[in-house]
Amino acid sequence: MDLDAWRAILDFQVEAGVDLALDETPHDRFALAAAQARKQAEEPKPRTAGPREPVTPARPLPREAAGAPEDVASLARERAAAAETLEELEAILAEFDGCTLKLSAKNLAFSDGNPAGRVMLVGEAPGAEEDRIGKPFRGRSGQLLDRMLEAIGLDRNSVYVANVVPWRPPGNRTPTPQEIAICRPFIERQIELAAPEFLVCLGGPATSNLLGIKDGILKVRGRWFGYSMRDGCEIRALPTLHPAYLLRQPLQKRLGWRDFRLLRRALDGEV
Repeated sequence: MDLDAWRAILDFQVEAGVDLALDETPHDRFALAAAQARKQAEEPKPRTAGPREPVTPARPLPREAAGAPEDVASLARERAAAAETLEELEAILAEFDGCTLKLSAKNLAFSDGNPAGRVMLVGEAPGAEEDRIGKPFRGRSGQLLDRMLEAIGLDRNSVYVANVVPWRPPGNRTPTPQEIAICRPFIERQIELAAPEFLVCLGGPATSNLLGIKDGILKVRGRWFGYSMRDGCEIRALPTLHPAYLLRQPLQKRLGWRDFRLLRRALDGEV
């Protein structure tokens, strides 16, 4: 039999799951395993390492974050209401220690773009790139957002961009309800101070937290809702798909495109 034939036989055996070669002499595999176990048990134990280095104690929670959740949320509302300008709000938020996300985040990603723009876009929370730079929507999803804005004649100089939560959750996990409750007064005050003509909620979390809508984003996207502010004024709000979702589901970009075209028509006074 030639070499190619032998190779074909071996390939067939590998595909069939053969992983052990046997000879003509029988072997007691159970006895071999028991002998190996006895040998390992008789071997001298390795010397234990020296005394362990002292463990660095965990960083204590700031006093503001150590209180009851409802107290911390109440403090957040008080601090947010005290801001008279966006600059003051950012400074207050930078000094606020009530949200534990601040302990693990590198930077506060407060906002980007033009606060005087007619459109404000709000997502859920910063990612790794946003945390590194300290600006929202600067990673891959931000690049896609820029292209979507460009397609309807907008850019970062004509829109204002923020997140419900301004600090990155560890590992990009979803913010907890407590973290969102603490951060919500700040994004609400941010919207009031920016006073945009149109509010675009990017993704389901931003939509549910800002508009109080519990239906899924695929059900409510592309429809106009009202966002009510404390002074009684109402902003036209448009839920749409988050750019990060569109990167994972490219076929859904057509829905995002429809929503942004609807925004363009609203800016032109057509709807």
